[in-house]
Amino acid sequence: MRTQSSAIAPVPIAVGTAPVRPWAGLLQAALGVLAFSLTFPATAWGLQSFGPWSLVAARSLLAALIAGGCLLAVRVPPPARRHWPGIAVVAGGVVIGFPLLTTLALRTSTTAHAAVVVGLLPLTTALLSALRVGARPSRTFWLAALAGAVAVAAFTVQQSGGALSGADLYLFAALLVCAAGYTEGGRLARVIPGWQVIAWALVLCLPLAVAGAAVALACEPVRPTVHGVAGLLWVAAVSQFGGMVVWYRGMAAVGIPRASQLQLAQPLLTLVWSVLLLGERLPVAAPVTAAAVLVCIAVTQRARG
Repeated sequence: MRTQSSAIAPVPIAVGTAPVRPWAGLLQAALGVLAFSLTFPATAWGLQSFGPWSLVAARSLLAALIAGGCLLAVRVPPPARRHWPGIAVVAGGVVIGFPLLTTLALRTSTTAHAAVVVGLLPLTTALLSALRVGARPSRTFWLAALAGAVAVAAFTVQQSGGALSGADLYLFAALLVCAAGYTEGGRLARVIPGWQVIAWALVLCLPLAVAGAAVALACEPVRPTVHGVAGLLWVAAVSQFGGMVVWYRGMAAVGIPRASQLQLAQPLLTLVWSVLLLGERLPVAAPVTAAAVLVCIAVTQRARG
């Protein structure tokens, strides 16, 4: 089936077995961003009932069961052997690495602070995609992306008083592994339906999730609450699986660098959720950062590579 390597092609692009138009790809990527924007607040809720290791293991286990059930229901054959190394990268980045590192960070960091640090993810993803899949966006695209990243970084430094904490180190490590998982997943989603990419990555981690859940739940205290259980269900069913399905499909349709810039809006959405759901105080600089980031998003979406 014919596919197109450009990140900004104006014609339908084949994704797996169904053609997806660029506007539909952007919509799906945006839905993924919306789902991800609730991940940190949901994780904070989950930490009210579970320890960090228990939460991550249970999250992966539940998501893997959902994904495996979907694969069995439609009788999806296993991917070709040549695709498994890429699926392993997705598993290490978005199934294990990012959830674990960000959950450890959220033990001491607010969701608002974590959100703006992870706001650097779009630029990190674009850089890795340029190295991995040969993406070549225009100079305007890069300048706008860099400006958005600078705005997010300045916001972070201003809020942290200029000093990096242990939580920040966890978050920066999470950026790298997640960007690698996004890049590889976006590449694979051009030849395998996006939902199957994340589903097989979750299934690949199922044995580790089962073992991890058994050990962690035995060692860490569990105090079930409505918020705690709701947070676990969200990060398992939506953040770990449902959101990744539309996100990878969107990246495959419009290109990894262009779709990744939509995530510049994610920290701002998370700020809103942190106020509404967690009662955190919204930083004064947030509206200024929001305006700057939205301008950068508009520029990157109009840029031509």
